[in-house]
Formats: sequence, structure tokens, C-alpha cells
Amino acid sequence: MIDPFGRAISYLRISVTDRCDFRCVYCMAENMTFLPKRDLLTLEELDRLATTFVDKGVRKLRLTGGEPLVRRNIMHLVRSLSRHLQTGALDDLTITTNGSQLERFAAELADCGVKRINVSLDTLDADKFKAITRWGDFSKVMAGIRAAQAAGIRIKLNAVALKGFNDAEIPAMLEWAHGEGMDLTLIETMPLGEIEGDRTDQYLPLSAVRAKLAERFTLTDIPYKTGGPARYVEVVETGGRLGFITPLTHNFCESCNRVRLTCTGTLYMCLGQEDAADLRGPLRASEGNELLSNAIDAAIGRKPKGHDFIIDRETRKPAVSRHMSVTGG
Repeated sequence: MIDPFGRAISYLRISVTDRCDFRCVYCMAENMTFLPKRDLLTLEELDRLATTFVDKGVRKLRLTGGEPLVRRNIMHLVRSLSRHLQTGALDDLTITTNGSQLERFAAELADCGVKRINVSLDTLDADKFKAITRWGDFSKVMAGIRAAQAAGIRIKLNAVALKGFNDAEIPAMLEWAHGEGMDLTLIETMPLGEIEGDRTDQYLPLSAVRAKLAERFTLTDIPYKTGGPARYVEVVETGGRLGFITPLTHNFCESCNRVRLTCTGTLYMCLGQEDAADLRGPLRASEGNELLSNAIDAAIGRKPKGHDFIIDRETRKPAVSRHMSVTGG
């Protein structure tokens, strides 16, 4: 699958649910209205969609949410999709999780061939963790991380950099993560969906974070890639990798190889654009996959060059109206 700008689409992110057991303040309103469960694709339909993308050249699948591990019977889908790892059609099957259910599922994920996962973690302070997630339990996330490590799964931590909240913690988080054998990626807050707060108060440009870190650490740019948008440096003092995802200060669109599928069968060709394609209709219109394949081709043919994210005092409304939990980041 080649988009209009010559980029090969080889990475599919599937949001298996819009529901989450956290209410992170930069991601969701506390009183969210979630999709009726009847509107969600079945696990079998998600499998069929994912398999069609694999047949069309996708080499990496990432399951996201909301929180993917709160979807009922989610491991049936993971185990089914793992067959593509066994045949060699798929290089990588991963998940992004908040870690709350990881202790329960880590061993089975590893048994299904999941070799690495991303865990979202914005602070190492239990009280601040409770404040930022509203509903989260820091000890459960730590237990989940330990369980995943014990199962042999490599972990990358994702931390959203938030001004006045965790900016002073970033050096300590970096040293802790690298000391535990985990990579750390910092992410700029993204203007997706209405929340109670003002994102201009949260926004922390990673260019400033990197400059501050460079006063304490030696940061060496490296060509390491995981298939996502992060640009990586090696931290000489720790020997670990630090990633930067910078949709606002330095957008990553020129090398975008990703599309995103929601739990209702809507395909977003860009996280930062509203244009989307309905795949549920062609999926259910025929037992064969020809209609579905054609719909995917038409959608890839509309993939834009880049996003429209902006955060400033004049642009207070989110650049995109849907919440991050709808498309899974």
C-alpha cells in the first residue's frame, strides 16, 4: 500500500475499545460518554480487518485503546493474530497499555509472541500518578511492569511531558527507566478532544526539555527506529535510549507509515486530521474481502501529507474533536 506521497503503509494501529479504567487529565474528561457496546466490531471482525491489512503488506500491528486490556476476551484476539507471527507474514505484534491489567495478562501476551510493549507512565510519584490518572493505582502498574519483565517482554515507557507537573521529574525517570533496562519516550501533549483543562497550560515543548537534559546528560542522535514516530538519542551516561515524539515542535509526518483503525471500523489515515473511511460497511457487505480491500485502497489514496496540530492561546479548541481514546494515539 503506497500513499499519494510515496510512503509505504506497513503499520496498523487498532483501537480495540474506546473505554479505559483511567481518566488521564490530558486525554479524557472525567465523565466520558463511551460508545454503546453494540456499536463495536466483534473480535472476529477486528481479526478479519487486521488480516486483510496484513495480506496487503502491513508488517506491524499495535493494539491500543482506550485501554486494550479492558476489552472483554481480548486475549482471544491477540492469540488469533499471533498466527501471522508464526507464518512470518507479520514482524511485530505489540500493545500500548496503561499497565493496570498487565500483571494479569503478561505471561499470556509473551506466550502469544508479544515481545515488546509500550506502557504509559507520566510520573514515579504515587500521589501525582493518582492525580494525573484520576482513577489509577500506581502499585498495580508497577506490579504489571514487573510481571512483563519476568515474562521476558521488553518495555518502553511513554511519558507525556507536562509543564509544571513532571518536567522536573524527567531526569529521574530517565535514570530509573534505563537502570531497569527500559527505553523512555517523551511525548508532547496533543490537541485531541475537549477536556476540562486548558492544554496551553500543559504544553511543554520537547525542544526545551532536550536542551535542559543536555546540560546534565550527553545525548547522541542515533538512527534507531521502532516503526513509530519517535526520534531517538543515546544517553551516554546511562547507556539507554531516549525518544522524542514531537508533533508540534518538529512534526514527524514526512516518514509516516501508519494508519489507525477504530473499534467501530473507522479508518483514520492521519491522527491529526478528521478525514476517515468506513470499513465496517464493506466488511459486513460481503463474506469475501474484495469490497473491503478496495475500500482500504481508496482510503490510502487519500492519506494526507501531514497533520494540523496546533496549540496556542488563540487556538483554544482542540485541532481534532475526537478524544485520543477513540483512535488510540
